[in-house]
Amino acid sequence: MRMQKILLLILCLFSFSVASATDDIVITDDMIANAKKICDLDVALGCAALGEAYYLGKGVKQDYFKANKYLKKACDLDNAFGCFNLGLAYAKGKGVKQDYFKANEYLKKACDLDNALGCFNLGLAYEKGKGVKQNYSQANKYYKKACNLGEALGCNNLGFAYAKGKGVKQDYFKANEYLKKACDLDYANGCYNLGLAYYQGKGAKQDYFKANEYFKKACDLDYAGGCVLLGFAHYEGKGVKQDYSQAKKLYGKACDGGNQLGCDNYKKLNEKGY
Repeated sequence: MRMQKILLLILCLFSFSVASATDDIVITDDMIANAKKICDLDVALGCAALGEAYYLGKGVKQDYFKANKYLKKACDLDNAFGCFNLGLAYAKGKGVKQDYFKANEYLKKACDLDNALGCFNLGLAYEKGKGVKQNYSQANKYYKKACNLGEALGCNNLGFAYAKGKGVKQDYFKANEYLKKACDLDYANGCYNLGLAYYQGKGAKQDYFKANEYFKKACDLDYAGGCVLLGFAHYEGKGVKQDYSQAKKLYGKACDGGNQLGCDNYKKLNEKGY
């Protein structure tokens, strides 16, 4: 009977979890009450959902202290989401005194529970030396796990590490492998850097056509730097047919995205009547 009750409450909570991720859906008192009942039954999902509700101020008054209380219980029940968010709370000093050492403890537990962002943020802590001794090799270990779990930021940072030789032997070929993974996961900066690799012939045969493919994807993902370099390709006719009008259009998009070089180049072409 107790198990049936838990299952029923989880079904009710499911609508709460969906709603909490959507700004225009109101979280009702009943949803909050269901989450509390589930948490009281030591079901981690309920505690994690309550923590999120208090953190965001959805359905309840925003209260970081209460959020952390529920996130800690979720984490103690081996809920990776709870551990990750509690780690962020300690890193940012929200509802607790800022403590990078404790933040990393919770991020590590999240990572051990296969939370990709937990692994990525722990990698970042090792790279920056926050709460731990700076260690690029350890940073890359966690970036790799994050990447393997499908987190584009982990793939991108590992690619950058191989390109710069930070904590690993410099290897442009491997760098491009990870940048491609990041790009395939729609991380614009990964696409941009992979485009640069093809443009410069680093870790790949120089190929302007391929470079432009990746600059285009970066631009389509609203990365202004990608738009600038694709605009330059159209201006110079590198890997594409020379087209000043298209170059101007791309420079304009880059400018709209806050890229000053895009603005300057757009102005020059505009003055020339393109």
